[in-house]
Amino acid sequence: MVSKVGYRKQTVNVDNRDFLVQMVPFTNGNFISVTEGNEKIGTLVVSIGSGGRTSTATVIPSKSETIFLKMVAERVATTVNGISIFSLNIQKELDLESMKALMNEIMEIIK
Repeated sequence: MVSKVGYRKQTVNVDNRDFLVQMVPFTNGNFISVTEGNEKIGTLVVSIGSGGRTSTATVIPSKSETIFLKMVAERVATTVNGISIFSLNIQKELDLESMKALMNEIMEIIK
């Protein structure tokens, strides 16, 4: 079981862009919000991980970043063996290297 310390808030700089990563842990999962600029709820994806399998649904769709959203939500859900609710509100699309760096930072925050 993942230790639940409480609300976490951290600014992550990736490729000269600042992202505010906020996480609220629960005993059965996490709510994670990544925003760039104004703090807004953005695209919303929910993933449930159980027994090595994940099921994912998009609640608020995005015009871009759909693969990144799904990957983060599923990886977090699998790691915590529970529910991952992931919101992303950014100003412009992420390149592949930025996606990798941001994913790594998010995974460090949830550990």
